[in-house]
Amino acid sequence: MDYKEEFTRIFTENIERSGSAQLLEWLGKTDFFTAPASTKFHCACEHGLVIHSLNVYNVMMKHFDPETDNRESFAICALLHDVCKAGFYKTASRNVKNEETGRWEAVPYYTIEDSFPFGHGEKSVFLIERFLKLKPAEAVAIRWHMGGFDCAAKGGEYAINHAFDKYPLAVKLHLSDIEASYLVEKDM
Repeated sequence: MDYKEEFTRIFTENIERSGSAQLLEWLGKTDFFTAPASTKFHCACEHGLVIHSLNVYNVMMKHFDPETDNRESFAICALLHDVCKAGFYKTASRNVKNEETGRWEAVPYYTIEDSFPFGHGEKSVFLIERFLKLKPAEAVAIRWHMGGFDCAAKGGEYAINHAFDKYPLAVKLHLSDIEASYLVEKDM
């Protein structure tokens, strides 16, 4: 599958907001379509970030209710929630002993090199809004998509509770991110 092509198709079919073409163009100038989604957990591989974004979109669409939900908002949140990871990972190498030969060999792996340490969800919101205006529900959903794994939530921040109470979109994005990460991408 051509992940960039699939992402672009879903993006252009669903997101028509002013600035969306410029955002998509910017993504193409970053490593968004080749970067991993993590260093060692889900989708820690080339193209992992776009694979994860597509998986979150597909999972989230299972929860789409045409009576109450907005297709463009779902696409924006699912496809763009992790744009903060563009330009975030670097490839390095480490020596690992080859069990068959007994020799040490250089093996590539991913490291974090955060040139703009602005947080996770809030960084994605900031980067997206450089190009298109998010609705409050979208901004809140993207900001809190990590749920209890977010450092602010771990530290006792209560805004996440209010966000989930007020914006069902935030709950749907968080649950979709968790399902994609821990079930769909379990062995990726």
